[in-house]
Amino acid sequence: MNANSDYKTIVHPLKPLYDENSKILILGSFPSIKTREYGFFYGHKQNRFWRILSGVFDEEIIDTIEHKRTFLLKHNIAVWDSIYSCDIIGSSDASIKNVVPTNLKPILDGSRVEKIFCNGATAHKYFRMFSEKALGIRGIKLPSSSPANASYSIDRLIDEWKIIKLDNKI
Repeated sequence: MNANSDYKTIVHPLKPLYDENSKILILGSFPSIKTREYGFFYGHKQNRFWRILSGVFDEEIIDTIEHKRTFLLKHNIAVWDSIYSCDIIGSSDASIKNVVPTNLKPILDGSRVEKIFCNGATAHKYFRMFSEKALGIRGIKLPSSSPANASYSIDRLIDEWKIIKLDNKI
C-alpha cells in the first residue's frame, strides 16, 4: 500500500473565535480528527488546552462549547489555527504537507489583537513561515498542550502559559 494513500486533503472546518475586544490570539496548527468531530477548538478530551487555561485564569471551565466560547471572549482571547488547509494523515502534525496558510488579517482588522501565541512548534513554524512578516507581529511559541508533549506536566504547562495572562491586562 502506498503511504500517500493515507493522506487526506482537509479544509479547516471551524470558524475563528474572536470579537472586537480580543487582545491576544492563540494559534494551533490544525484541528485533530476529534476536534473536527467535536466542532470546536481543542475538542480531544486528552488535549490539555482547557485545563491549562483553567489553571492560568484560576477558573473552572465547564465542558460545553458555549461555556468555552464565553470564557475565551471574557478573557479577550481569540483562537484559530495557522493552517487553513493541508494534506494530513489522521491528526499527525508530523505528516502535514501542501499547506495553505490561514488568512489572519480579518481577525486582526476586527479585533484589538496585539500578541499572537502559538500552541506548539508546528503552529509556530507555519505562522513564522507564512504570516509573521506580512502581519508585522512576532509569534510567541508556547509548549504544546497536546498529550504527545509528555515531557511537560500540567503544572509546568500552566507556568509557561501564564504569559498570556500577563500580556492580556485590560
